[in-house]
Amino acid sequence: QVRLVESGGGSVQPGGSLRLSCAASGYPYNIRYIGWFRQAPGKEREGVALIIFGGANTAYADSVKGRFTISQDNVKNTVYLQMNSLKPEDTAMYYCAAGSAVVPGLWPYKYNFWGQGTQVTVSS
Repeated sequence: QVRLVESGGGSVQPGGSLRLSCAASGYPYNIRYIGWFRQAPGKEREGVALIIFGGANTAYADSVKGRFTISQDNVKNTVYLQMNSLKPEDTAMYYCAAGSAVVPGLWPYKYNFWGQGTQVTVSS
């Protein structure tokens, strides 16, 4: 059973930084990538970033390019999302998810397992 546990959320002022962590365990053999998503109240879940295991190829939503960085620590089985220059519109619940599709992507349907989420609030 895959288990994903997010941490690192909190409240920060605009322009600040946070680093989210996604600790993973129990991977099936066919899990190929981890993604970060976010969902604000009344809005659809939005893909933010993904990282593919092995080659560490990454992809980002246009809204976070240049501000967010996804990375992985294979020893700790943890994926990180470094978020810099945060804006109020980044406020949301952030989720990590694991997927196995042949062609990864930042759409929720490409992910098989989800964490419970961590809240990020950006406000002055």
